[in-house]
Formats: sequence, structure tokens, C-alpha cells
Amino acid sequence: MKSFYLTDAGKVRDHNEDSVLIVHNSDNDTLMAIADGMGGHSAGEVASSIAITHLAKDFNENFHNMSKMDAVNFLRDSVNEINDGIFRHEKTHPESKGMGTTLVTAIITKDYILFGNIGDSSGFVIKDNKLHKVTYDHTLVNLLVSAGELTEEEAKDHPKKNVLMKALGANDPIDIDIFDCDMEIDAILLSSDGLTNMLDEESIEKVLTGEGDIEDKVIKLIRKANNRGGTDNISVAYLILGEGEE
Repeated sequence: MKSFYLTDAGKVRDHNEDSVLIVHNSDNDTLMAIADGMGGHSAGEVASSIAITHLAKDFNENFHNMSKMDAVNFLRDSVNEINDGIFRHEKTHPESKGMGTTLVTAIITKDYILFGNIGDSSGFVIKDNKLHKVTYDHTLVNLLVSAGELTEEEAKDHPKKNVLMKALGANDPIDIDIFDCDMEIDAILLSSDGLTNMLDEESIEKVLTGEGDIEDKVIKLIRKANNRGGTDNISVAYLILGEGEE
């Protein structure tokens, strides 16, 4: 197993509101997570930091020998605690009112792989040299596509494509979508929408299944997103399963 993550402010924003991590606990289970903060200068990065810091601490301290169902409950409970923490911060820091964050996460154990998602940061897997999206974006446009009011093609350039229907710090109560993942996969990719708004899935797949080591591939994805405009912060976390790869 090899992993690497990187975050970049992009070409337009003057600061980075994303937070990202990959961490291994004492049982050699792995947590990957990306949070894309919102709420203006300083507030967004505080919200994403609260999410990632709490999740990592909770994972290291409490995630041990959990069954799949226990892991599902762990994610739900941790997300509720993060949501409460963001609202508490807002009460004591009026300048941060309206802050929030997306969250996409993956837990990898020897027995199961789970993805969790709130908002429009994305989780993918590589299987047989093909990229497959696992998570579902909680956006207005996705809701309209699901309802048959927009086509997939119309959704791509819709003026409200980034309007979120769900985010930590914006909804109370909050619930995280959880996806049970096939174990027979080659790699896991998490990204903020700063990557997926600039690069389509075919372009991402081409980089990840091409030549280069894991660091080169992550750096190349960020560089390509910046070359396409880099209109948002860009975060990528990539993990290759198995041994002797790359």
C-alpha cells in the first residue's frame, strides 16, 4: 500500500480553504479524507480544519477492530460531532457565521472499504485500469438531473452547478452518505471539486493509469487542473492498494 496527498490554492483564490489527510492507526487501518471549506477568508479553512482534525483524532483514538456496521456508526457519530463543533465555533466567533465544509472520506481495513460523503467532494476507485465514481454529489444540479429536469450534458455547464444541498455547518441535523466498496480494487482517489470541475473523469483516469510514481500522478493532476484555469482550491488524496506497485 502506498499513499500520497497534496493540496494547492489554485490560480484564482488567494488562500486555501481545503484540508486533506491520510492517516494510519495502530491496527494499520487507513483513513483518507478531504474537506473543502466555504465561508470566505479564514472561515472556510477553519471549518475544513475542524472536520479533518476531529476525524483524524477520533480515528486514531477510537477506531480499533471495528466491524463494518460499527465503522458505519463511527462515521455517522464523528460527522455529527464535527457538525456540532462547527456550530459551536460560530457562536463564539461571529465573524465566521455561515462557514461550512464538504467532507469525503474513505476507511480501508483488511475486511472492508467504506466511503462517506457530504457535499461535492468526490470519491473514486480504480479497477481494471478504469476510474469509477463511488460517491454522489449533493448539489442542486445533481438533484435536478435525478428528477429528470436536466440532462447530464446540461448539468456540466449549468450556472448553479456548485450550489450545495448539503454541507457540514449548513444542515442540522446532518447525515453522511455511506458506500460499501468492492474490495477487489486497485486504488482509491479522493478529490475536492477544484479537480473535478477542471478535469473530466477520462482525463483523471488517463493520468492515474499512465506512467509515473504515485507522487508524480498526484502532482500532475493538480498541475493539469491549474493549466485548465485553477479556479478553485485543488486537493487530491491517492492510495494504491497491494504491495510491490509503482
